[in-house]
Amino acid sequence: MAGGLLLGLYIYDDLSHDKMFTEAERIYRINTDMKFGGAAEENAEVSAPMAEAMVNDIPQVEMATRFRNIGGVFIRSQNAKDNVREPQVSYADSTFFDMFGIELLYGDKRTALTEPNTMVITRTAAEKHFPIDRAVGKTLVINDQDLYTVTGVLEDLPKNSIFKDKPLFLAMSGYEDAQLAEWGNHNYFTFIKLVPGTTGTNIQNELQAMVGRYLIPYAQRFFPGITEQQFLDSGNYVNYSTIPLTDIHLHSGRNPEFSAVSDIKNVYILGAIALILLVLASVNFMNLSTAHSLKRAKEVGIRKTLGSQRSGLIGQFLTESGLIAMGALIFAIIVAYIAIPFYNELSGKELSVPFSNPIFWLILIIAALVLGLFSGSYPAFFMSRFVAAKVLKGQGDNAIGGGRVRNALVILQFSISVFLIMGTLTVFQQLRFIQGKDLGYGKNQVLIIGGVNALEGRKQAFKDAVLRLSQVDNATLSSFLPTPSARSSGTYLLAEDRSQEKSINMQQWAVDDDYLNTIGLSLVSGRTFDLDKFATDSLAIIVNEKAVSILGKTPETVIGTQFVNNLEEGTLSTVIGVVKDFHFETLREEVGALALFNGAEFSSNLAIKLNGGDVSRTLTEIENIWRNMAPTQPFDSYFMDDSFNTSYDAEQRLGRIFMIFTILSIIIACLGLLGLATFNAQKRVKEIGVRKVLGAGVGQIVYRLSSDFLKLVGLAVVIALPLGWYAMDRWLQDFSYRIDIPWWIFALSALLAVGVALVTVSYQSIKAAIVNPVKSLRAE
Repeated sequence: MAGGLLLGLYIYDDLSHDKMFTEAERIYRINTDMKFGGAAEENAEVSAPMAEAMVNDIPQVEMATRFRNIGGVFIRSQNAKDNVREPQVSYADSTFFDMFGIELLYGDKRTALTEPNTMVITRTAAEKHFPIDRAVGKTLVINDQDLYTVTGVLEDLPKNSIFKDKPLFLAMSGYEDAQLAEWGNHNYFTFIKLVPGTTGTNIQNELQAMVGRYLIPYAQRFFPGITEQQFLDSGNYVNYSTIPLTDIHLHSGRNPEFSAVSDIKNVYILGAIALILLVLASVNFMNLSTAHSLKRAKEVGIRKTLGSQRSGLIGQFLTESGLIAMGALIFAIIVAYIAIPFYNELSGKELSVPFSNPIFWLILIIAALVLGLFSGSYPAFFMSRFVAAKVLKGQGDNAIGGGRVRNALVILQFSISVFLIMGTLTVFQQLRFIQGKDLGYGKNQVLIIGGVNALEGRKQAFKDAVLRLSQVDNATLSSFLPTPSARSSGTYLLAEDRSQEKSINMQQWAVDDDYLNTIGLSLVSGRTFDLDKFATDSLAIIVNEKAVSILGKTPETVIGTQFVNNLEEGTLSTVIGVVKDFHFETLREEVGALALFNGAEFSSNLAIKLNGGDVSRTLTEIENIWRNMAPTQPFDSYFMDDSFNTSYDAEQRLGRIFMIFTILSIIIACLGLLGLATFNAQKRVKEIGVRKVLGAGVGQIVYRLSSDFLKLVGLAVVIALPLGWYAMDRWLQDFSYRIDIPWWIFALSALLAVGVALVTVSYQSIKAAIVNPVKSLRAE
């Protein structure tokens, strides 16, 4: 019950995501599914002008608001020297507060984000700089250059909302890009509130009509004369859709998302585990109650003789099981309360037991009573059937029976245990595959220094100083890394054929001359950047093998191909090299087309390849260089392999939860098996004595006592393995690169289940087999 309670709190937290906002059921986000230039994308963002267009063109849209994530910024008050780094910052429209029903602690929400260079800041972020009651009207410096006035302070936003970890919001009215009618750039998370009684389905046609009304006319600037039908006939598409705010956390999973999301599959998996734990416990209660019914057979017989009705006996047994469940509930709450700090660390959440919530207590009490009645139902109806005459004559063994049901329950228990063992092994094997797969780049011993844009014109000097350290092999300036980092994509047109059919959509990363060597990328053909030798490399690009295959060329013939990569200015870029495909997304996605261009001035990270040695000492030396060059800026560093691991944080957490509760389920199943084995040995104590007197050895007796149980476990293995394979194969389908479930997972799952059962049963069997037969036969 404690395990079920902890899992229930986790599930409730996931299911309640974003439901705290006023009229949350009327809020939707606009998504974009698009295919252009050979790349199909599922975006959670739309273009900047779409919000205003929806309010003007669709009567059912009451209001709209946009957000634009810009990552981390350095922030300080005007009088301070040292900066504070805030990692998750967004621009937001002034309609943000009205749409989500958010009130300010200080400031006027009607005017808070209406003027350029204004900001709203959370309580925690504000307290880093000044008392929150004096924050409104104060000026903060962003990235040592932009001045922003604080116009509002709001309470820290809930951890189970899309705004978790958002410390401040900057006024969208001051963001130049947000004012442009660029329908082709999808960079804005856009939310709408619909009038009461309207759903997202009701506006789908009007939403899709915007492709022909706005997007195609925008595209005609670059592809004169193109029509919507021509666009679709070429295999391209842009489909707009809505998703309810309350569904985003569990049903979206687009990349990128406004904030970290989960998956409804995790809720199903954890809910199933919680149910499994309770079912296993109930099965134990049923098994042990019916197995020990012989001890209560005479009690039932006497009660019936004295006039007790069957209904009265059923009521007695159900009351007993209900009281046991209520007693267990008290202990379960204590165990859950003690365990919840460790559970939060395991799950990555901030859960607590809601003692003050009456609904919580009502649910717990009802659940405990239902569990007690369910667990006690079979034993109650089973024992109330005893025939008084038979049990009082000492014919209890013949009167009781019930062995088939007990056997079925043992099979159910161990089927569940084998299923969970197989699931745990598969999850960890997939994570091991991810860790060991050749990703096409080297993530080990690569140190990332973040926020180097704060160095302004001294980025190269910082890089040069770091390169002089003896334990540094190489270094590169870039904002773009194969692990979670900045992302940007663009459309490239072939210079010789600028039609939309021949265009290609690629990720575009600004890097410097040392990027390939530092990150460990392999050239297939051509060369890397070298601005010292080739001044034209400022307009050169390096593409990956995926881009070459989309173009229908070979790595050799693509060299020298020219693209128009700035559609407004018509700038030509020339391919000088082809890099081997590497996984810059997670293994859930296929490798997409990529173009690298020379642009260290756009960098915000310095990636440093270390050659081993004393890493702590090297890190200290790098930090000292930073302190000398940027004494007021915080030093931010992490290792690339740690960043890689965060991409699979959800799977790792799921694996650990799976493992812990699998072990718990096996323990519960073994407790039930131990009880049955104990009862079976006690019931056959005279048989064992007679066999020993007639010459049976300990091994023979142990075999006879254990074999029946092991047959049941074997049958459970046969049932569970196909079900486990089916379930885990479905889970693995979320990964584009995945393992095939190896045969040894089936074998190990079976051996673990049989081994644990054998140890459990054999202990009690050996204990019974070595008893002196004289004592056994002299018992009465």
